[in-house]
Amino acid sequence: MNKETEGTLLAFLGMFLYGIEPVVIKANPTNPLSFAAFSALIASLILWPIVLLTSRWKGVKENPQYIPRAFLVGVFGTALAYIAYSYGARLSTAINASLITRAEVLFSFVLAYVFLREKIAKGQIFWSLSILVGLFLVITQGKAIVPRKGDLLLLLVPLFWQSGHVIAKKLPYNPFLIAAFRNTFGGILLLLLAFPSGLEFSKLAVAEGIILSFGQVIWYLAIKRINLSKATAIITPAPAVAIGVATLLGEEFTVYHLVGFVLITIGTFMVSRIKSELKTA
Repeated sequence: MNKETEGTLLAFLGMFLYGIEPVVIKANPTNPLSFAAFSALIASLILWPIVLLTSRWKGVKENPQYIPRAFLVGVFGTALAYIAYSYGARLSTAINASLITRAEVLFSFVLAYVFLREKIAKGQIFWSLSILVGLFLVITQGKAIVPRKGDLLLLLVPLFWQSGHVIAKKLPYNPFLIAAFRNTFGGILLLLLAFPSGLEFSKLAVAEGIILSFGQVIWYLAIKRINLSKATAIITPAPAVAIGVATLLGEEFTVYHLVGFVLITIGTFMVSRIKSELKTA
């Protein structure tokens, strides 16, 4: 199996795994920042033993100069992204939050093109927009979106995510080590910020920590093999996974679900067929 196929399959696996995450986060009864901090730290506790027992830590010994960049992955990808999401969602709506954060694929096109020299095919843009339209129909059920104060903060979330991904893709460390650093640094920062509002622990943080640890490793394995922009497009339908599970469990299935899922399925399939390439000049 070549790297392109491996990376594409890993991205699909990540899409389904991240599709479960909103269900866990929504069920959290505790302080959001505290929940995020404990989740990230639990993920790091899962990852560090794997890193140490499998000699994946040697990447640090060989390239210690990249630790500050690994710290930035935690700052952008975990701490800043979650802060913006937490406060943005409070000032907006769940629908707005779901849709605006999925604009990550558009940020990916720009940042990957500029900083990673990835080639962005016209077909990739077209089918990614098809996925976004499908998500809009599935999530909103055809209703108009009302702009809210928190929307600008929510727009920063995908920018922070993609900034962290761009840095991570250029690190010489293996995916387990990158994920361990991200959750350690991000978790500590969030823990410090959560202190003033009070620390609360929820058992759901353990479930979220498991999702974060395996989800991030799968994600970094994927973007080490295929273009960041392509991997991002593939995981874009993640919210639709949770909605799809809900409909299978008995929730009403509407025409908007049908059209949306068709657009998402076709768009994701077509994006997965596009080969990862770099700009020639």
